[in-house]
Amino acid sequence: MDDLPIGPMLAVLALLILWSGLFTAIESAQQHLLAQRTASRSSDKPVAKLSFPLNSLIFCNTLCRALAVVISTLLAIFIWAENGPWIACLGAGIALVVFADYLPRALAVRYPDAVLALGNTLLGAPLKIIYPAAWLLNGFTRLLMRPFARKAKVVQQSEDESPSERKDDHEAVCRPHPLTGIHALDNITVNDILVPRSDVDGINLDDSLAEIVEQLRNNKRTRLPVFHSDINQVEAVLNTRQIRHLLPDASLTLEALLAASHEPYFVPESTPLQLQLLNFHKQQRRLGMVVDEYGEVLGIVTLEDILEEIVGEFESQHSLDNPHIHPQADGRLMIEGAASIRELNKSLGWHLPSDGPKTLNGLVTEALETIPDSAVCLKIGRYRLEILETEDNRVTQVLIWHTSSVPTVI
Repeated sequence: MDDLPIGPMLAVLALLILWSGLFTAIESAQQHLLAQRTASRSSDKPVAKLSFPLNSLIFCNTLCRALAVVISTLLAIFIWAENGPWIACLGAGIALVVFADYLPRALAVRYPDAVLALGNTLLGAPLKIIYPAAWLLNGFTRLLMRPFARKAKVVQQSEDESPSERKDDHEAVCRPHPLTGIHALDNITVNDILVPRSDVDGINLDDSLAEIVEQLRNNKRTRLPVFHSDINQVEAVLNTRQIRHLLPDASLTLEALLAASHEPYFVPESTPLQLQLLNFHKQQRRLGMVVDEYGEVLGIVTLEDILEEIVGEFESQHSLDNPHIHPQADGRLMIEGAASIRELNKSLGWHLPSDGPKTLNGLVTEALETIPDSAVCLKIGRYRLEILETEDNRVTQVLIWHTSSVPTVI
């Protein structure tokens, strides 16, 4: 360390802090604009957005800060010997807090559009290239977090349950749910009832016009997201009623499609349903794009979804009018893996865990911590499940019944 190049290392350290500040400013500007967009009307000026994955930005920011601490520690040890580590800690901490955090965030709030435009210009291509590394790191993080995820209680199927246990289970089902009535909407967020992004039907502007016309002819929805290649790149929301007359003779043009669209309306995933109902009325909207804290699109929520949730709270009888539920002759139910857990609970009067996965397939795979084979049996709470069919790494058919009633084998 006698020939440590102090000048170049100081320059690299300053550059790392500068880049970290830029990354922080871009992330803050994006979140600030997202908050503005959430409350925007269709007539508002469109706001800028990231042209690269946010995970890459976070990855590079973390890397810059780590390298800055390492270099400052080496320099401090070279100059101050044994006093170097604590001096480096203090100096690097102050520099990063002031120049890579507080100051960039203040600038981002004041000039969000300019900061985001600068970031898109400078970092668009490099951060897209870095995305595979960020994706791998994100996947590794999710893997490490799995042991801390809330899991449903799972035991192997057993036929020797005592009658008293079955009686207790039956009494638990008969008790009214504590969250009933309209006040329960305060405890339900849009994340609980959203349509997952994998199930969202939308218009991909990268498809050919003929494919778009054919999709619209077969579509029955009145509003569809319009995006480029991925729903995270949503551009607008199309009102299909305004272009329906152009479909029979295939006279629809891209300009007419965009003219019938309006700016997307973004909804934070943690918004309570009661508040979102008021927001839909205030903003004169019927469909919202649900986003997480990083601006990633999780799915959509509609006014009809919330109204159905309200109506469901007042229904006195449960209904099996659910296309995913197929009653069997022995009293058990064959249910498709794509069925929504909340819809199952409402239709059947059950209490399957709904604070984690949103579908039956997700509930089963989380409980087993693997993609199960057919004929696997498990118990989740008071419910028995037998997996009948799996396809493409997901559960497609499940036989399920409540333990308070033993099915009759035919």
